[in-house]
Amino acid sequence: MSRPVVAIVQFPGSNDDRDAAWALGALGADAALVWHADEELPPETAAVVLPGGFSYGDYLRCGAIASHAPVMDAVRRFASAGGPVLGICNGFQVLCESRLLPGTLRPNRQLEFVCRDVSVQVENARTLFTRRCEPGQTLVLPVKHGDGAWFTDPATLAELSARGQIALRYTEDVNGSLDGVAGVVNEAGNVMGLMPHPEHAVDSLLGSADGGLLLAALVDAAAEHLALVAETASA
Repeated sequence: MSRPVVAIVQFPGSNDDRDAAWALGALGADAALVWHADEELPPETAAVVLPGGFSYGDYLRCGAIASHAPVMDAVRRFASAGGPVLGICNGFQVLCESRLLPGTLRPNRQLEFVCRDVSVQVENARTLFTRRCEPGQTLVLPVKHGDGAWFTDPATLAELSARGQIALRYTEDVNGSLDGVAGVVNEAGNVMGLMPHPEHAVDSLLGSADGGLLLAALVDAAAEHLALVAETASA
């Protein structure tokens, strides 16, 4: 079976794109780097990753300018067709600014950049991205952000919780995120954003391999999406 192609979008200021490419390659995917000015994703794309970094220098708001990049129209079409999309750190911010995910990311409560390993709990192990985990499992993942406090209104939080869209929660308050939310999925379940960096936790030599569970699940979802597209095309 061929390795699924995961498109990794590069914005000016992205700095975890090649780290994500390496991690996905180690987990059975082929990474295709896609420039922000491109209007289409590679035709063989089976999943999309919006990587961490500081797109467009974080001007206006983190992810705000990137949400209007030409490539994002292609990402929206891909997501609307059911394709799996993962946003990591700055990528999470871009997805929220693009309205592909609910909520927004605000400056950390302490108004300081946070860079360290944290523990997150798997709140929903049935999503495309967490299904290699056990319910309630604790994952050790690094964070490195200054604007990582996820926020929404109380009614939306209650709806998201009831629908199982809260995928990950911090086990301690690292940035003032509402209700400790570290990762959310969209209502359809094929788009996820998280502030921790799974691509930096795929080998125990780095301190943790827990991120491999999330990225391997993405590779699984990419392979499934590729098979579904092929089946549809041949029908």
